[in-house]
Amino acid sequence: MSETTVPPAEQGQSSIAPVSLLQAFLFWLKLGFISFGGPAGQISIMHQELVERRRWISERRFLHALNYCMLLPGPEAQQLATYIGWLMHRTWGGVIAGALFVLPSLFILIALSWVYIAYGDVPAVEGLFYGIKPAVTAIVVQAAHRIGSRALKNNWLWTIAAASFVAIFALDVPFPMIVLGAAVLGYFGGRFAPTKFSVGGGHGAAKHSFGPALIDDDTPPAAHVRFRWSRLALLLVVGAILWTLPMGLLTAAFGWQGTLTQMGWFFTKAALLTFGGAYAVLPYVYQGAVSHYGWLTPAQMIDGLALGETTPGPLIMVVAFVGFVGGYVQPMFGAEQAFLAGAVAAALVTWFTFLPSFLFILAGGPLVESTHNELKFTAPLTGITAAVVGVILNLALFFGYHVLWPEGFSGRFDWPSALIALGAAVALFRLKRGVIQVLVGCALVGLVVHLLQN
Repeated sequence: MSETTVPPAEQGQSSIAPVSLLQAFLFWLKLGFISFGGPAGQISIMHQELVERRRWISERRFLHALNYCMLLPGPEAQQLATYIGWLMHRTWGGVIAGALFVLPSLFILIALSWVYIAYGDVPAVEGLFYGIKPAVTAIVVQAAHRIGSRALKNNWLWTIAAASFVAIFALDVPFPMIVLGAAVLGYFGGRFAPTKFSVGGGHGAAKHSFGPALIDDDTPPAAHVRFRWSRLALLLVVGAILWTLPMGLLTAAFGWQGTLTQMGWFFTKAALLTFGGAYAVLPYVYQGAVSHYGWLTPAQMIDGLALGETTPGPLIMVVAFVGFVGGYVQPMFGAEQAFLAGAVAAALVTWFTFLPSFLFILAGGPLVESTHNELKFTAPLTGITAAVVGVILNLALFFGYHVLWPEGFSGRFDWPSALIALGAAVALFRLKRGVIQVLVGCALVGLVVHLLQN
């Protein structure tokens, strides 16, 4: 990146020195290991580090980038890191920032997934997950409440949320159809009742200044952020190759119906449906990975979400757990290479899940940088966000059913799990405890209960 002329900071502070690619690399690597707390926590960390402390980018430019990322399918925090990395150090800067946001989580989840599969039947491990499962149920309920309280501001949006719940719970409508229907309703609602569909989506304008920044409000756009048709065409060709080449190799090696091939195809579709965050796409992952393909069981899906909550990186990285378990239990390289099959599957689903995110940022960034005004046309996103509330509520009921009636309604009701779930809900809603604190506390309680029962 060429040096940027920055006016002297107020009150005697010195100008901000240009940031080398190595300095940025070390920061993005650090961020990959400390990005806990879901998208809100991750965005907060980036704001504190990049806007307030290091002043690599101004508040207004930061929020402008975030508004764009909020409109895209995919993990907005990872896309925001990619966007800022691209602004600072061109395409490679964006690739490095986005990749380092994901890779630590991938390696950690591969290791934890192997421990889970290999030692999950050890009494101590079983006990920990016995307490974690009801905690996850409460966490998903909290997610539905958090998104609903922000998104459902009028009866129109409540109606969309209720309709999406009925569609997926009672009618078993595929999740992509629900997203498409909600987007269409949002589009027409935005045209004919704009005041009812103007409450979703992005973030407001900047209200604070933390001093001059390396990329400031009035910093002239660098050459690489200017839109060019030739660059867009090149990116689309490269993106097509990066998707087609591995998919073609998988098809040639395992056939179209092979496990790895189907994982690549399924998670490509999932990557384009993650409007509203990871909780929104989890029902789609459940429908495919559990019900259709049988890559893992409902109980394993709940455990995978718990592991995703307790590791750094985007929550959608739970797909790495799904891939590992699916590859491990259906080893494509022979029974003695089950770990290798699981690790390859986890890496592949991560590739296909995040590839579209990089393309969205690198291809769309120059268009976004052409204006620093707020983005418009968010009504379809508002409709989708309302539908997501109903879908997440269905996910909570699904988890609750499998936790409280592990043998089905005809079996026993699990009172200890119900009490743990109630305690987790109190900790989350009333005591305002963090997700990791709740998971750790419930895991310890579950361990004690499980050991006493056995």
